Amino acid sequence: MQWKPDIPILGTSLDFPPIENALKNPEGLLAAGGDLSVERLLKAYSEGIFPWFEEDQPILWWSPDPRVVLFPEHFKPSRSLRKLLRQNRFRVTRDQAFDEVIEACSQSRSYGDGTWITDDMKQAYGAIHQAGFAHSIECYLDDELVGGLYGIGLGRLFFGESMFNRVSDASKVAFAHLVRMLDAAHCPLIDCQVSNPHLKSLGATEISRKHFSGYLADIERVTPIDWKGLPVQLSPW
Repeated sequence: MQWKPDIPILGTSLDFPPIENALKNPEGLLAAGGDLSVERLLKAYSEGIFPWFEEDQPILWWSPDPRVVLFPEHFKPSRSLRKLLRQNRFRVTRDQAFDEVIEACSQSRSYGDGTWITDDMKQAYGAIHQAGFAHSIECYLDDELVGGLYGIGLGRLFFGESMFNRVSDASKVAFAHLVRMLDAAHCPLIDCQVSNPHLKSLGATEISRKHFSGYLADIERVTPIDWKGLPVQLSPW
C-alpha cells in the first residue's frame, strides 16, 4: 500500500496518536516512523495498533475499523477439518520453532501476501519471543515442519500475526489447536486484524474498533495467561 505523508510521524516517544484518528483511506493507517523495539511494539498492541509495511516503506502503524477477530467459544471447525483433527495426523507443538515459523510465514502464499514480514520484522518479533510475549504453534508431519502460526500474547488476549502451510490444511490444524488451547485458558478473543478468505473459513468475524478497544482495557486488569503451563494437546476432537 502507498504511504500517505499526511499522517503523524513518530519520534523517540513511545506515544501513539489516538486510534480514532486513523485514516479511512487506506483504512486504519494511523502513523509512520518510530522503531520496532519490544517496548514500542507491546505498547502498540495494547492500544489496538500493529505494524504493517513493505520493504521499501517506512514503518507504518494501523488500527482498522472494523476489526477482524475470532471468539474461541464460537469456533466451529468444518466437518472435514474435524475429521482431520481426529486422525491425529500431525504432531502439534508450541514455542518449539518460533524462528522457523516466522521465516516460513514470510514467504508468499496463495491466500495472502507474506512479503511484509521483512528481516527487521523477523528480528523484532524474535526479540518479543525471547521476552516471553510472542508465541508460535508448530505443525509437524513425519518430523517436518509443514504448518504453523505466530502472534503476541498480552493479558488474556492473543494477537495473531501470520500463518503458513506446506501441506494442505496444516495451518488450520495449528489454528484449531491454538483456539482450543486459548478457549481452555478463558481467552475472550483472538485478534485477526484484517479479513481474508482463509480467516473467514475459520470463523473470523468483524467487530467495531470501539468494541475491540473494550477488550484491550482488561489487559492490565486480569491475570495473564500462563503460556508455559498451557497444554497443546487437549481432549479428543
